[in-house]
Amino acid sequence: MTKNAYIRFVRYAVQFLFLLLTLYIGYQFYGFVRHFEVPGSPFVERPSSVDAFLPIGGLMAFKYFALTGIVDPVHPAGFIMFVAILGVSLVLKKGFCGWLCPIGTLSQYVWMAGEKLFGRNFRIKGYTDISLRSLKYLLLGMFVFLIVIAMPANMMALFFIADYYKAVDVRMMKFFTEMTTLTMWVLIGLGVLSLLYKNFWCRYLCPYGALAGLLSRLSPVKIRRNEEKCVHCHACTTHCPTQIDVEAKTVVKSEECFGCLTCVSRCPAKGALEVRASAGKRTAVLKPWLFPVLLVVLFYVVIGIGIATGNWHSKVPYQDYQSLIPEIQKEYANRR
Repeated sequence: MTKNAYIRFVRYAVQFLFLLLTLYIGYQFYGFVRHFEVPGSPFVERPSSVDAFLPIGGLMAFKYFALTGIVDPVHPAGFIMFVAILGVSLVLKKGFCGWLCPIGTLSQYVWMAGEKLFGRNFRIKGYTDISLRSLKYLLLGMFVFLIVIAMPANMMALFFIADYYKAVDVRMMKFFTEMTTLTMWVLIGLGVLSLLYKNFWCRYLCPYGALAGLLSRLSPVKIRRNEEKCVHCHACTTHCPTQIDVEAKTVVKSEECFGCLTCVSRCPAKGALEVRASAGKRTAVLKPWLFPVLLVVLFYVVIGIGIATGNWHSKVPYQDYQSLIPEIQKEYANRR
């Protein structure tokens, strides 16, 4: 076992805890919705963190705030979480994707299961891989055009007070709890592809990951390889979950890098691979254990600022949910 092998298990623990937290938030939100759907069901406080599942709303709120200085009052936590992820990406690469994202964690569990099942994972190589990776940037470009460029602030203001947006979190839940046959088959297809190919969704389709990857280019924290100490064992490249040829680089700048530190944890040569923070021409070694600590602290500092400034809990009144959620329930019942 290598000196830094522990960091791999730290990451697994952090991922698992955040996945459990996400599942709990989902369960709590389900209870909140059931209170309005089933007479006599106990009231459950709406978890504001559920707004994290509204990334398009977060992007809209980010633009609206940039233009007006006003935080979206309907789903403010979505804006705060969006800013937190942008901040993490700017400082600590795609650390959110590699350590905290529940979708990334589930994707990892699936490809690990595929590796056990088939004895290996498969790779898409060359121009096919490059072409497929461009899809997430095309999706990101589409959202940026429709929201950042084409949608004016006054239209956003009207959208924020519309009934549809007030209960869009409920609709997002229904997308999964009452999914259509098409949705089910798409998810099954993604599951099968993730079983065969490592991080298929993250690598080829996630627009959030595309944005985080572009911002990560500006991060002062990078994986650096010392050629003199490298023993060329190929462990870093072999185990990289994002298919980066780490051994061929002196600095890992790729937008695909999750900052998962798998390469560092697998390296048997002391000082050959290090996490370094740079400022101008000066660099300093960052202990591997410090990376997740800084990541979690930064993420929750941004959330704490949102809570402290009153920009976390939704301003949608109880009475609005009382009328909107039963209507959505009827709408989905009529589709069956």
